[in-house]
Amino acid sequence: MTIARDRCGLAFTLAGSDHDVLLLSALEDVRWCTGFTGSNGWLVISRESTALLTDGRYTEQARAEVPVSIDVVECRSAGAMVEALGRVASSGTIAVQEGDLTVSAWRGIAKTVGRRLAPASGELADLRRAKTDSEISIIRRAARIADDALASCVELLRPGSSERLVRDALESRMRELGADGPSYDTIVAGGPINSARPHHRPTERTFQAADSIVVDVGALVDGYHSDMTRTFFVGEPAPEMLVWYDTLLEAQSTAIDLVEPGRAVREIDAACREVLTRAGLAEYFTHGLGHGVGLLIHENPYINQSATAVLRPGDVVTIEPGLYRGGLGGMRIEDLILVTESSHENLTSSPKDPRCPR
Repeated sequence: MTIARDRCGLAFTLAGSDHDVLLLSALEDVRWCTGFTGSNGWLVISRESTALLTDGRYTEQARAEVPVSIDVVECRSAGAMVEALGRVASSGTIAVQEGDLTVSAWRGIAKTVGRRLAPASGELADLRRAKTDSEISIIRRAARIADDALASCVELLRPGSSERLVRDALESRMRELGADGPSYDTIVAGGPINSARPHHRPTERTFQAADSIVVDVGALVDGYHSDMTRTFFVGEPAPEMLVWYDTLLEAQSTAIDLVEPGRAVREIDAACREVLTRAGLAEYFTHGLGHGVGLLIHENPYINQSATAVLRPGDVVTIEPGLYRGGLGGMRIEDLILVTESSHENLTSSPKDPRCPR
C-alpha cells in the first residue's frame, strides 16, 4: 500500500496490500492527504474510490477544500459516519489507524459494518515526514514569527515580571505577527524550582535575581507548528549554572552539526550525551533529544537513545537538550532544523545569549 502526494494532487493505491480498504481517522493525516481542515472527518480509500466522510458543519467546506476526485459524504451523526463507511467500503478487510481509534470505536465499527478490521501498515507512521517546499515555507514563517515575538518580549524578563505575564505577551505578539495562535502551551519557567520542570505551566511567580528562565515558544501557522526554546539568566546566576549553560550549548551544537540525510538519529542523541557525560552532567538530561515537527508538534522522526529512524531530506526536527536539577534550576536550548539534500538548515534565528537585558 502506498500513499503519495505530489504537485498534481493525491495518489492513493492499495496495490500489494493485504487490505481492501484503508480508513484514515487521524485528522492530521486526513488534512495532509486532502487539504480538509475541519475537526471531524474520515478518509476512506478503497481500490475503486476515495471518499471523505464528515458532518453537516463541514460539508460545504470540505467540497471547497478537497480535490474533485474525492467524494464528500455528509453524515448527520457519529453513527451515520460508521454506516457510511460500510457503504463506501462495501467489501473486504478495513485497515484502520489503531493509534487513533479507541477500543470502543474499533469494536463499534467492526460490529456495525460486519467486517474484519486490521491495523494499518507501519508505513503510515511516516506519512508526513518529508515536507514539501510549500510546507517548509509555512514552517519557516512560523519559526520566524516565534523568533520575532521573543525578541519583542525579552525585555520583560526582569525582576518583578511574572511567568504568566511573559507567556501572555508572547502569545499575543505571535498573533499580531500573523500566527493563528501558539503551537502548544507556551512554557515560561523561572527560578530554582520551576525552571527544573521541563513542562512547567506558567504561574504568577515573579522573577528574581539569579533566576534561570526557560522560555519554550512556538507559533501555529496554517496548521503547521514551530518549536524553539531559549534560556535566560536574571542578573548574575550561580557560577555552576554558567558552566552548565556553556556545556549544554556545546552539546547542542555538536548534535546539530551531525544532522544530515542518512544519519541515524540515535547517533545524534549519543553524541550530545557524550558531551554532557564528559562534563559529569548526563544524569540531568532527562528526556529525548528531539522530535519531528509539522501538522503535529510531536511527530516522526523522534530522536532519542532507542529510536531507529534515519534522517531523510525534508525532515524537520528539533534539537533540544536540557539540564534540570530541582533547587538549583534548569535550562534548555532548542532549535528547529530542516534536513536538506546534503546537510541541514537551522530555521531558528533567536540569539543564544542567556543574559537578560539590563
